[in-house]
Amino acid sequence: MVDSSTQPAPEAGHSRATQALLRRLARVEGQVRGVAKMVENDRYCIDVLQQISAVQAALDKVALGLVDEHVAHCVLDASPGRQEELAQELTTAIGRLVGRR
Repeated sequence: MVDSSTQPAPEAGHSRATQALLRRLARVEGQVRGVAKMVENDRYCIDVLQQISAVQAALDKVALGLVDEHVAHCVLDASPGRQEELAQELTTAIGRLVGRR
């Protein structure tokens, strides 16, 4: 396991996709507000659950975009000695991401 407290933080790897990620996150934000409105309006539970599933799928797409950028920018561009460490760090992060379900 990588101890990130002793390592300098690598440069953010999502800079090339920042605008696309921000647009996608803005849509997610709107979806979440819509779900809140559905709950406020006492909408049918199954409809609310379907919208929550859509929000989760949208966030998963953001996460996959970040993974793609991280691999392309941080892992592959790293020195050979750091690639293994960064790959392990990524694997741990993905494990946390998918382990929440």
